[in-house]
Amino acid sequence: MIRTQIYLTERQKAELAAMAKALGKKQSELIREAVDRLIEQNGKTSRQAVLKEAAGIWKERADLPDFGKLRRAWDRQ
Repeated sequence: MIRTQIYLTERQKAELAAMAKALGKKQSELIREAVDRLIEQNGKTSRQAVLKEAAGIWKERADLPDFGKLRRAWDRQ
């Protein structure tokens, strides 16, 4: 692990200390768990944004075959 420092407000520090005591965990452990959740959440959001951006990118292409016609031909075989 890599050591780092963060600044917390007094309220954040007090709430974190109370949560750590109630859960029987170290404050640093709770912070790492929160960072992991943030990273996971951001990763999902980023993937969704990329998928939305890519949706329909071939819609206006005139140089592609008629895929509907190709599929219908495959279904008849």
